Amino acid sequence: MAKLAFFCIPAYGHTNPTLEVVRELTKCGHQVIYFSFSAFQKRIEEAGAQFVSCDAYLQTENADPERIKQMTNDVGASIKLLADTTLALDAMVCQKLRTLQPDCIVADSMAVWGKFAALKLGIPFISSTTTFAFNRYSARIMKQSFGQLIGLVRSLPQIHHQMKRLQKQGYPVKNLLSILQNDDQTPTIVYTSKEFQPCSDTFSEKIQFVGPSVKSTASYDGEKNVIYISLGTVNNQHLDFFEHCIEALRDYPGEVIMAVGTEEQAAQLKAPGHFTIQAQVDQIEVLQRTAVFLTHAGMNSVNEGLNAEVPLILYPQTAEQGGVAQRVVELNAGILLKENSAAAIQAAVNQVLANPSLKENASLISRSFHQAGGPVRAAQLIEGWIQESQP
Repeated sequence: MAKLAFFCIPAYGHTNPTLEVVRELTKCGHQVIYFSFSAFQKRIEEAGAQFVSCDAYLQTENADPERIKQMTNDVGASIKLLADTTLALDAMVCQKLRTLQPDCIVADSMAVWGKFAALKLGIPFISSTTTFAFNRYSARIMKQSFGQLIGLVRSLPQIHHQMKRLQKQGYPVKNLLSILQNDDQTPTIVYTSKEFQPCSDTFSEKIQFVGPSVKSTASYDGEKNVIYISLGTVNNQHLDFFEHCIEALRDYPGEVIMAVGTEEQAAQLKAPGHFTIQAQVDQIEVLQRTAVFLTHAGMNSVNEGLNAEVPLILYPQTAEQGGVAQRVVELNAGILLKENSAAAIQAAVNQVLANPSLKENASLISRSFHQAGGPVRAAQLIEGWIQESQP
């Protein structure tokens, strides 16, 4: 049996898709050691992996919600965070990996400290990509505003400095693309289908699209009349947006469920009795009963919504989410929210409810997800790549 080291960033949308794959691997008798953060320890251990804490190496200012919001829109700040975390983890990670001698490292595409450790120590590496796979063709859907392009240019000296820091510590980092782009020669699991991935025919056979890795839940055969609203787990501090949702759906005849991110924000919102307002909900369970999902267009949420055959209203908060939203609109499985107002929200909900083709196309995408193989196929691919890497 193989020994695998997993690495991920402290984000639910990146961690959750890996857990069912870990469960499949451990069910097959493989040993998984998962380098992550305490917020995810329980879930990781329930999946059968051994947890290794990285909390002490994440600078506290980088965990601040406002700092996280800045980094999602600032390439320079993001690269500095990745470099800081890589260098802070360097001694601990390298020492543990030398002791463990894993057969391979599986790292989230944003957890570059896992990828760099694999390159530094000569350990076979597999990339785990929870967003769209990224190359010069698919990058074209991630349309940057003029201000964002100017920001990138201004960040280039900072990015160059971070590259030098990593190289000085023995990490073979070539340039910015060596961090961001999916390398056609690196075995890569992408948690979507070829049909949903933009420009999927431009990637090599090393890039494998397995569909979303979604936990199983009880089937629901009742009426699907819930309007479900969530802005995810990072950029969700938008009290005015949730207040507009309450105003827009005050007279909706079904149930409205809102996951608003924090208990504090939930306590500030007053709504009629057909509303359920919580900090967090079991999203996969709620989606089984949902008619319309108003989402920030994070990749994990979009995958889970479409997997449940739910048409989407998309309100992206970052450039990456804007790219995901654009793809959903291209495939006619959802619409963009035009503005943050009660009138726009009400109009968008009514438009989706009145257009059955949106649900039909969501169902087609869901079918492609299920046909892609999911966590079982991902585990099989990982086993095959480990065998190929062995002498």
